[in-house]
Amino acid sequence: MADAKAAGRSGGGRDPEAVSRFVEHFAAQLVEAGLPRMPARVFAALLASDTGTLTSADLGEQLKVSPAAVSGAVRYLAQVHMVSREREPGSRRERYRVHADQWYEALTNREAVLKRWEDALREGVAGLGADSPAGRRLAETLAFFEFLQVEVAAMMDRWRTHREKLFGGD
Repeated sequence: MADAKAAGRSGGGRDPEAVSRFVEHFAAQLVEAGLPRMPARVFAALLASDTGTLTSADLGEQLKVSPAAVSGAVRYLAQVHMVSREREPGSRRERYRVHADQWYEALTNREAVLKRWEDALREGVAGLGADSPAGRRLAETLAFFEFLQVEVAAMMDRWRTHREKLFGGD
């Protein structure tokens, strides 16, 4: 049963059609939120796999796409810290992994992006003048990102505590 294998080597009686419906539905939600279509499908497939890992061949077979499509999607997902690459033991083949705490990791890695935006906005305020209409708009945007940075850090601390209560330590 190749589809069950590609669905995460589950074997445990999971319905490949149900897995496929979930993958496509969740991927559509991710696309609506701004993720490109193929990375969204690959991410959803990894998330739905029992092991959290799939090879390029597994992904291509499950999603019925070319190796090039999988490669491009994985490259994008790795750049935005949504998946990681690892070698299969004793093989040259790579497999791709989504981690249990992947949402935490992805959001934490966004902090660096927010910091760069803040730096650019500071330069903009200085260059345009804090008293100009554009400078005030940039200053307000900067204040929002500074506020967001503090709130996200506090929220992530609360999430770690909450996750520990729900799922224990990993």
